[in-house]
Amino acid sequence: MLGRIAKLRAAGVVGINQRNRGYIMPRNPRKLYARVDDKVATKRLAQAAGIAVPELYGLIHSVREAEHFDRFVEGRRDFVVKPAHGSGGKGIMVVTDRRRELFIKGDGVALPRAELVHHMQNVLGGVYSLGGHPDQAIIEYRVKFDPVFEAVSYRGVPDIRVLVYRGVPAMAMLRLPTRRSDGRANLHQGAVGVGIDMARGVTTLAVCQNHRIVEHPDYGTTLGGLEIPGWETLLLLAARCHELAPLGYLGVDIVLDADLGPLVLELNARPGLAIQIANGRGLRGTLDAIDRAAPEPLDAAARAALAREVFLAQRPA
Repeated sequence: MLGRIAKLRAAGVVGINQRNRGYIMPRNPRKLYARVDDKVATKRLAQAAGIAVPELYGLIHSVREAEHFDRFVEGRRDFVVKPAHGSGGKGIMVVTDRRRELFIKGDGVALPRAELVHHMQNVLGGVYSLGGHPDQAIIEYRVKFDPVFEAVSYRGVPDIRVLVYRGVPAMAMLRLPTRRSDGRANLHQGAVGVGIDMARGVTTLAVCQNHRIVEHPDYGTTLGGLEIPGWETLLLLAARCHELAPLGYLGVDIVLDADLGPLVLELNARPGLAIQIANGRGLRGTLDAIDRAAPEPLDAAARAALAREVFLAQRPA
């Protein structure tokens, strides 16, 4: 065990304790957590900064409002319900179509209206929220993912997680839903994580349930070599998110909508470390290289450019 730990350290792999003590605690002021833990607050900050996010249709604050949610989705056939303070994709319900009083979920299951109302009431009760505290239910636009991901995403919407360190995009991965993850882009539930070449925006290695794979488990399609559309724009977008919540260690989740382009889905003050497995390399070398970059770039464009420079310098010859 000790030998394995030594090897991981030598490879620059950052563990949970090192992440918490070395990066999150000293660089993420607690007073700023509300900007990312509350998805409504994040959405409003982004909109004020001119950053595109899924449109907010309505916000449910009470049981009575849940019973009359229809006013928020009048004339709409699809939408998403999610907790304002949820995490790990819990409590998110995607409605893809409607048939009279039935609401069709992404998996094809039809829900009676009463069950959808009950789900919203569970959200309000804190069933899915951080710490189990009373919550609000968000009703928002349903993302239609870019066709480039059609052959590598099972039912749900894939997203791109970018780890941003001191405002500089440090590492990224594409998260792809699978049958096992029930169409969710959550690695802990069985989604696929695919590393991304930060300089070119092309997928590299892939992992699922901590095992290295080369094909999507449901479709058998190759996961490496996929070019992410508009990669330079995505890097800049991730860098700009540092200005919404100036946390030194920040996770930015971006989706590519077929009609609207890149949308910021949410921010995370405690991003996980599986991104290292997906990329086949540790974070520490990249984070140290960003620390050595002086003076720190002042604008988002310079920080995005630095991300590519650091990646190229870290990439094995």
